[in-house]
Amino acid sequence: MMFNAKNGSIKIGDTSMDFVYGGSGEKKLIILPGLSEGLTTVKGKAIFLLHPYRKYFDRFTVYMFSRKKDMPKGYSIQEMAADQAAAMTALGIDKSCVLGVSQGGMIPQYLAIDHPKLVEKLVIAVSAPRVNEIIREYVSGKIETAQAGDHKTLMIDTMERSYSQEYLRKYRKIYPIICHIGKPKSYDRFLVNANAILGFDVYDKLDRIVCPTLIIAGEDDKIVGVQASKEMYERIPGSDLFVYPGLGHAAFDEAKDFNERVFSFLGQE
Repeated sequence: MMFNAKNGSIKIGDTSMDFVYGGSGEKKLIILPGLSEGLTTVKGKAIFLLHPYRKYFDRFTVYMFSRKKDMPKGYSIQEMAADQAAAMTALGIDKSCVLGVSQGGMIPQYLAIDHPKLVEKLVIAVSAPRVNEIIREYVSGKIETAQAGDHKTLMIDTMERSYSQEYLRKYRKIYPIICHIGKPKSYDRFLVNANAILGFDVYDKLDRIVCPTLIIAGEDDKIVGVQASKEMYERIPGSDLFVYPGLGHAAFDEAKDFNERVFSFLGQE
């Protein structure tokens, strides 16, 4: 089918939320990206961001959202979920499947708990239900690096911690290019997102997630740790867990069958 991808924006309170969307399927899929959203939003990137999902456009209408444009200091993950619910309602999306990656996997946990009627199925990839020591060390380091304006270190350290050594051997040569990608005029947005992670803890509420849930992890995840996914699996009733052996935090990008695995789960009756 023709690859149709569009850019959009929806009013949220006194600000707005950017999103991209494509496809014509009856089922709706909401995708929420991770902490990198704080460096560069989805605005104007519909064709680039939705291209990997084009083969599913006949079954799904796919949306990818940024956080809202103006985020106050102290903005929490739970508040992000409330604003996501408001955006979905404003767009007439009364029920959808949700895929959240990394920090984007924290938001739909609250979405499924506080707004269960909006979530039909949930996929949580390389994420966590609460801050652990691995996350705290990583995010605290990212905050210090961003505050220093050291974009090169921010990007390289993220790559080194996310991908397998096999992948990195191919791509380290283009680090000089990668280090200039996504450099924002200000790190304020990134810092609000990062600090929200440090205050996140939904562990004791996970048993309130009642929708079918698939949890995907990387065995060698150096950013959230594989144990975080096992915690969610143990606490979310009836959930499924799949762990990619040998892969880390970027399993969603590096594993060739990631999208097939997600859409196979979402298409199950």
